Amino acid sequence: MKTVLVVGGGITGLSTMYYLQKENRERSLGLRLVLAEANDYLGGKIHTVTKDEFIMETGADSIVARNKNVLPFVKELNLEGELVYNATGTSYIHTQNKLLEIPKDSVFGIPMTLEALFTSELVSTRGKLEALKDLFRTNTHFTKESSIGEFLEYYLGKEIVEKQIAPVLAGVYSGNIYSLTMGSTLPYLLDYKEKYGSIIRGLGINKESFQSAANKKFISFKKGLSTIINRLEEVLTDVTILKGIAVTKVKKEENQYNIQFSNGEKQVVDTVVLATPHDVTQRIINREELNPVFGKLKNSSNITLYLSYDIPDEELPEDGTGFIVAGDSNIVCNACTWTSRKWKHTSKNSQLLLRLFYKKTNPAYERLNALSEEALVDEARKDIERSLGITSRPKSYEVTKWTNAMPVYSLDHKQAVETLNRDLADLYPNMYLAGCSYYGVGIAACMANGEETAERVLHSIE
Repeated sequence: MKTVLVVGGGITGLSTMYYLQKENRERSLGLRLVLAEANDYLGGKIHTVTKDEFIMETGADSIVARNKNVLPFVKELNLEGELVYNATGTSYIHTQNKLLEIPKDSVFGIPMTLEALFTSELVSTRGKLEALKDLFRTNTHFTKESSIGEFLEYYLGKEIVEKQIAPVLAGVYSGNIYSLTMGSTLPYLLDYKEKYGSIIRGLGINKESFQSAANKKFISFKKGLSTIINRLEEVLTDVTILKGIAVTKVKKEENQYNIQFSNGEKQVVDTVVLATPHDVTQRIINREELNPVFGKLKNSSNITLYLSYDIPDEELPEDGTGFIVAGDSNIVCNACTWTSRKWKHTSKNSQLLLRLFYKKTNPAYERLNALSEEALVDEARKDIERSLGITSRPKSYEVTKWTNAMPVYSLDHKQAVETLNRDLADLYPNMYLAGCSYYGVGIAACMANGEETAERVLHSIE
């Protein structure tokens, strides 16, 4: 009987194990399946907290619904009846000490039509005219490994990128947009430029698909995202799940691996899937010649903070779902989601629930990170008063610090992952890297990566 060990009980590790168990049953493979998670609970960056009548997510708050693997996976887990979809509405940028609307006909702040460009309140007339160079400037050197920031500035101009696009993209992807590749962010923009001769024209021609995707674009569950984690734990009945036990060392012995756990126990396994953050994986493998390439993989940090209030969320601007903060703003946070407006299930009595984000790229981050939770709440209250005019004290709060835990896909990322995979294939046959450190930061991408990883494992066993 061969043993497969998955290290890491986040959504990637759990998805990998789900598909391994499924094939193990259907094909009577006789595999012994073990999953080890260092935390006392499964889920990784998916973790739901309930306080009073509020539902708060300490990590990810939703799943992108349009990815082809998501809804079929939810259906397989019999969770369709638990689904909830996001409410749609206006998104704002807080700039010049006020909230200005991000044009509705835009994608990540990039206009889909000339009308959307010229009606924007965020960009000057000069900046709008500069963006027109996208209509005639051709591509001579950009590839999908190029910087997304440099690509957008070259065709649309510095002002619209700085004032309208960069704040939105930086709110979605951790890191400076000039250090992120097109392939890891918006690869279709290059395709549109080459096919239609213009980013704006390409988005406009495909406008309908973007608008249909925007409606009910994200999903969660009535009791929060941990619902899918709890269901996966329930259905993995053929898997030995070790919680609160970390893998501390992996040693290759002929065609197998000797695994050492934090509780002092050891196991011999045939296949290892490391669905852990890359820095954790680096410590587990502990191979000096791999350190330089591991060092090319980057992480960032952020602080998220929920504030709940004993006031109705009707006090928010009509039809709004949140705002992103521009560099010229007088508030400190990077973004604020009006959670009770965007996700109705999170507030039982439609009372106000807000979520603020403070990223490592924020000039105030180091100061904020050193503060106590109470002092952080005071900072957040100032941001809420300046942006929304709300002076009430919050009813409750929830602070989460993700320190060096948010993957950043730098310009070196793709090559580093390819090099690591080649080196591992030579040094550690039947050992696989999985998870958002390498293959995509969204939950949907992690689910897909889990299925792909299971297929790779099964192919090697056959």
